[in-house]
This record gives sequence, C-alpha cells and structure tokens, in this order.
Amino acid sequence: MSGHNKWSQIKNKKGATDAKRSKLFSMLVRMITMEAKKAGGNKEAPSLKAAVVRAKEANMPLDNIERAVAKGFGGGAENFEEVMYEAYGPAGVALIITGVTDNKNRTTPEIKHILSNHGGSLGGQGSTMWAFTKDEEGDFISQNPVPLSEGDEEKLTGLIEEIEGHEDIKNIYHNAYIGD
Repeated sequence: MSGHNKWSQIKNKKGATDAKRSKLFSMLVRMITMEAKKAGGNKEAPSLKAAVVRAKEANMPLDNIERAVAKGFGGGAENFEEVMYEAYGPAGVALIITGVTDNKNRTTPEIKHILSNHGGSLGGQGSTMWAFTKDEEGDFISQNPVPLSEGDEEKLTGLIEEIEGHEDIKNIYHNAYIGD
C-alpha cells in the first residue's frame, strides 16, 4: 500500500519535474558559458543576450545566469564547446545531432554507442549535410524526406528518445517522413 497517500504522489511528481528542470538548466548554463566565452567580455553580444533570454524564459534563477556569464568571462575551469554529429539512422535516415559538451572524447563514443544500439552509424563530416538547409534561426530543415515503414519509424523514435536523453545533446534533426 505504499505510495498511495497524497504526499507520496506529490513527492514523485515533484521529483520528475525537478529532474527535467535540472537537465534543462544544465544545458542552458553550458550555452550561456560558451556564448560568454565567445563574446570575450562583451555583455551586449547578441548571441549572449539570446542565451540569457532563453534561460529567463525557462525560469532559471538570475544568480545562476550571472554565475554562468561570469564563468564564461573568467575562463572557468570547464571549457564548453559546440559539437555537431552527422549520422545515419534506421533505413538510411540522415541525422544531424547538435549539442554542447565539456569533453568531446567522452561524448562522441557515447553517441556512437547509442546509434549502433539502434541500427544507426556515425557518418563523416559532410556526409548528411546535403539533405538539409539551414534557416535564419540556425535550425536544419529537411530537403529530401525519406518515407519509413512502421518498424523503422519505431526504431527511429527509440533512437531519438535515447539521444535526447543524453545530457550533452541540444537538438536532433532528421529527414524522415513520418506518415500519419
């Protein structure tokens, strides 16, 4: 009968919500730190301002934002960098995976392992870029949608969910046409 009282339900819901916010805040801190480092001390840089606005929209505490900016300007202990992986998923679907990491040597094998578990593979630089164009906001838009069977669609969905669960990954783009 444990877990049936009101406090247990609230505690479990709060724990799940806090875990999601923690992951989001970690990614936002990395983005702000990286953009502050790129800005080189200029707090008026558009990319830094955009990262701060995004953090404020996610209700991130102001002191966390200020610490992240200070860490970027001061060259803190961690050195964050943007990563982009080009990969192939089930049925030859082209994938572009972007993120922010403090250790490429850790992140790359982890992404490669996730891909191989779901029938995908890591491609070389430029191997899947042909299937996408970049819009003015920096997002990748599919140019050649690939239709998928129901089984491949399930595999792709599982792959995307597992990659999105990785703490260093920010966005995943694919060129699959998922039917209605």
